[in-house]
Amino acid sequence: METVRLDLEKLPVSDATHLVTRLSGKLGLETVHNFIQTLRPEPATHLILDMSGVSFLDSAGVGALVQLFVHRRNLGKTFALTGLTKQGNAVIQVAGLTKLLPIHASVEEALAQRA
Repeated sequence: METVRLDLEKLPVSDATHLVTRLSGKLGLETVHNFIQTLRPEPATHLILDMSGVSFLDSAGVGALVQLFVHRRNLGKTFALTGLTKQGNAVIQVAGLTKLLPIHASVEEALAQRA
């Protein structure tokens, strides 16, 4: 049986206050624990997740995104999603989160909002 993976890659546009991370793989029940453990302690003021490489998103993954969003908001930090796939966007819409989570078409758009 193939191992379910979610890789996190810090992108070069990151700096002291902005962290742009590209996710690749599946954000679901099997990967949410490591996802939260890795990104929850992130000290950057602005966190942008490039979701364009996420091939699968389920309710556990959406729950992890909301948990991370709320945690960061409570610390006075920001969070944004970019590059959602059709499947990812559909799951976020069904969950009714399009008005809660900041969602941008591209990393550049999300960075421009924070400039």
